[in-house]
Amino acid sequence: MGTYIHFTDEQKERANSVDLEEFLRRQGEKLLRAGRESRLARVHHITVRGSEWYDHIARRGGHAVSFVQHYYGTSYQEAMELLLGKELGEAYPAAQPKREEPPKPFALPPPHTDMRRVYAYLMKQRHISREVVTHFARAGLLYEDAQYHNCVFVGTDEQGVPRHAHKRSTNSQGKPFKVNVEGSGPQYSFHHVGHDGLLYVFEAPIDMLSFLTLYPDRWQEHSYVALCGTGGQAMRWMLEQNPHLRDVVLCLDHDEPGQTAARRLQEELQGAGYHSGILLPVHKDWNDDLVQGQTMAAPAARSFSSSSMLPPRGRPWPALPWPWDRACSPIHAPESHPVRQGGGAPCRWTGPWFILDHQEGHTGR
Repeated sequence: MGTYIHFTDEQKERANSVDLEEFLRRQGEKLLRAGRESRLARVHHITVRGSEWYDHIARRGGHAVSFVQHYYGTSYQEAMELLLGKELGEAYPAAQPKREEPPKPFALPPPHTDMRRVYAYLMKQRHISREVVTHFARAGLLYEDAQYHNCVFVGTDEQGVPRHAHKRSTNSQGKPFKVNVEGSGPQYSFHHVGHDGLLYVFEAPIDMLSFLTLYPDRWQEHSYVALCGTGGQAMRWMLEQNPHLRDVVLCLDHDEPGQTAARRLQEELQGAGYHSGILLPVHKDWNDDLVQGQTMAAPAARSFSSSSMLPPRGRPWPALPWPWDRACSPIHAPESHPVRQGGGAPCRWTGPWFILDHQEGHTGR
């Protein structure tokens, strides 16, 4: 056990005021610029600005000392020693006082004269159908910017006025560039409103377009929103503006950050009285499923029965237009979970898994 060190108030203040961006660079961490903040390349849901940090999944933040404890799993004393350089000359600069700048007004990037690069990128590299791309292009919700030929996904307010734009590079070389245009209102991100009561929620616009390509049957009847991250502002706005939406399918990425966010959003939806479920792609995300040819049409899986097929919280199954055969869609289970055909031998379900209202043990519709 190390020797206990008493830290003075001045040392505590100095440690908590360390510029986290400079500190992280010296630790070998790579940072990505996200507006006025920086995002950790290794852990995208943590942002830093000056001496402050915030974890958008854990929904907590603070200053430098608590960051080192949270991110590196250190004790308070270890965090203090690291930030103070153990008083051995390794001095980290203090963050500059944060200047409150007026928010920059939102403006769409100037459009290019055509969309050739966007069509080529989305169709050839991402395998998204021409019909889906054209639908959103004609609606003015997808275009190619003039300066860098990025895909621009546009989100509008309740009056149809653009209030959000998400840029995604079309360059196939190097690390992909993706960022929200400064001044974007997070609640207005890329979406489509249908007339039935079903809302699908995705992390990224390309995941949303991939899903529509995989399951195109009458897709315009349903509603869809891309969060452009894992925050729930856009989902809440869609539900507030469209009271006919009562059933929500969370289609976030099949990784730890995506599913942590999905469970958090599902708890929120349950508390607000919505019927909800989590739909997992087979691979990391829906574009991976599309590119690798994975769909929910599992071969030979035609029916599934179980005594545990009960509606959530005593409610009847809603008449939802799910994009798969209702008789054979299993709830979340290991990939080796056998799906029994009607009276026949078990087969292996190869499609995505569906988790309904946190009720483990439910095994189908």
